[in-house]
Amino acid sequence: MIPEQVQQVLDAFQLKPLVFENGSTPTVEAAAAKIGVEAGQIAKSILMRGSDGQFRMFVTAGDRKVSSGKAKRITGVKQSMATAEETKEVTGFSPGAVCPFGVSDIDIYIDQSIREYEVVYPAAGTDASGVPVTYDQLLEITDGTPCDVTA
Repeated sequence: MIPEQVQQVLDAFQLKPLVFENGSTPTVEAAAAKIGVEAGQIAKSILMRGSDGQFRMFVTAGDRKVSSGKAKRITGVKQSMATAEETKEVTGFSPGAVCPFGVSDIDIYIDQSIREYEVVYPAAGTDASGVPVTYDQLLEITDGTPCDVTA
């Protein structure tokens, strides 16, 4: 079931999530296979913790990795991956289900790698979902900052 805060965003932007059996899309590879798209079309939402104590989310194409050097240049501070517990506490979502919308008080950065695809699929707050969106829709929905953060 899609979390209420995510469903509200989906409704506001007239988006329809793809919903599958529980636990079927917890990784990029599983989600790509289930949806029938390339791994790069799965939009990974990665929560990072800065050395300043602030959390930030980076949304990238599924086949890319966040460059720690680029993340530091963008944010001005060293970034490290948030723990599973921190991710759940800060976003309300478990790893494998992190959604870039329906969260608050987190700066969100949308990597340019997503622009390579007409449509990408971030999770909709569960490990059994994906939401078809464009790069421009992601920017609008999240009020995200465009960036180049992948290696």
